[in-house]
Amino acid sequence: SRGLGDVYKRQGMKRLFDLIFSFLLLIVLSPFFIFVGILIKITSKGPIIYSQERLGYMGKPYWIYKFRSMIANAEEKSGPVWASDDDPRVTPIGRILRKYRIDELPQLINVLKGEMSLVGPRPLFQEDSGYFDKKYMRRLNVMPGMTGLLQINERNTDDFEIWYKYD
Repeated sequence: SRGLGDVYKRQGMKRLFDLIFSFLLLIVLSPFFIFVGILIKITSKGPIIYSQERLGYMGKPYWIYKFRSMIANAEEKSGPVWASDDDPRVTPIGRILRKYRIDELPQLINVLKGEMSLVGPRPLFQEDSGYFDKKYMRRLNVMPGMTGLLQINERNTDDFEIWYKYD
């Protein structure tokens, strides 16, 4: 049987991989980040980067970063809600960013800061945590990720049993 030391060793290796890979990606993608930022700025009013509170490791809240893909202050009245494919709050550039998941790339900063991993269950909104049973909330025992098995296998599902299966 594997000991606790092996677990810590694997976690340390995963963190080292996350640090190196996210740092290198941020450097390599920085010209692309600037290009995307310019597109967002010239096509809609508001900030380039959008931040939103999510639940992280062990339920600790943190601010996730994304390229803004909606009109400024889109959640002012509704609060955080899932956007539909035809959501009128999404900007034309935002539709492209979302389709190719480009809006998620600033989360490399969250990975570098140690708030996320490259791979793990997607972080929940704090408000959503009350909707899930205790077994599903075990997902908070691992670092949230930029991508995970759910996003690879079931890109647009709202079936929480499928979420649980992959997370």
